[in-house]
Amino acid sequence: MFDGLKDKLSSFREDAEEVAEENAEAIDSDDGDAAETGAEADAPTDADSSAAADGESAADAAGAADSDAVDDEPEASSSGGFVSRASSLARGRVVIDEDDLEGPLRELEFALLESDVEMSVAEEILDRIREDLVGEEKKFTQSTGALVEAALRDALLAVIDVDGFDLEDAIAASAKPVTVVFTGVNGVGKTTTIAKLAKRLEDQGYSVVLANGDTYRAGANEQLQEHADNLGLKLISHEQGGDPTAVVYDAVEYAKANDVDVVLGDTAGRLHTSSDLMQQLEKLDRVVDPDYTVFVDEAVAGQDAVNRAREFDEAASIDGTILTMADADSQGGAAISVAHVTGKPILFLGTGQGYDDLQKFDPEGLVDDLLAD
Repeated sequence: MFDGLKDKLSSFREDAEEVAEENAEAIDSDDGDAAETGAEADAPTDADSSAAADGESAADAAGAADSDAVDDEPEASSSGGFVSRASSLARGRVVIDEDDLEGPLRELEFALLESDVEMSVAEEILDRIREDLVGEEKKFTQSTGALVEAALRDALLAVIDVDGFDLEDAIAASAKPVTVVFTGVNGVGKTTTIAKLAKRLEDQGYSVVLANGDTYRAGANEQLQEHADNLGLKLISHEQGGDPTAVVYDAVEYAKANDVDVVLGDTAGRLHTSSDLMQQLEKLDRVVDPDYTVFVDEAVAGQDAVNRAREFDEAASIDGTILTMADADSQGGAAISVAHVTGKPILFLGTGQGYDDLQKFDPEGLVDDLLAD
């Protein structure tokens, strides 16, 4: 999963480490030359000996040396470039300059965009890496690669791990029944995802009823009914062409009457530009007032999935996203970008066709996997 992006991130770490270490070695060599030159300059001259012989006291000489040290210290600490780095090297440390990282960061930007990471998200990642690394001092005993990896890890987590909303925790803490409505475009696996989540919730001890609010698509009732039969669940449905809001409303009433914990409601696939279908969502929100609205799209859709998530959030105020077909996605752009763009978390990843192939999204686990050797 996301192997292409993983390879690109690995290349950046290697390039950034190599460039920084090469520059450190070059400065180290220059610093050695400077030290030799300084040693020659510090060697006593005949004039110095004569001055001492003429009566300059040891105390006066010490005072002059202290004064010179005080005068030199601000210049060494405040100057950039060679002076700053040479000063750091004298303490057994090296400073990572922005110029050292410019090439690797440019390559990383191209790699992220090629992996369908949204432009503003890629820029955010680069800015955070610069903020973490540029001007950073490291001991020679430290690995530059470790510093680069830590900065990359923090930058990725900052854009992936947002909001902190967890659907399962929310269901556990909410009054029952909890109503969850699913929306998105056609053909992205929304109905199958609902069945997967129903199975997952049942395995956790919740009772579930399904509602087919997709009353326009031919065969939608049959498809969801097949899943309900396979899982032993009740399905509430109306005739094709009926009112989607009425279907979900009836499912909620059934759940109340039968002490069912969770209602999972399907809706017709739609584009955000379909005004009549978006009005149906608005009506459903007004009449049923579902507890949560989840957007479903394919991870392999990349930038298109990111754009649709943004548009649906603006139109219907989603609470989170589920990405299907994550196991077939080598790029990872949608998984990296969706949460940052919408400000709403990714909740689950679909990783196969079976009912158990729904993986809870773990931002830290994903980043660890992306950066693993």
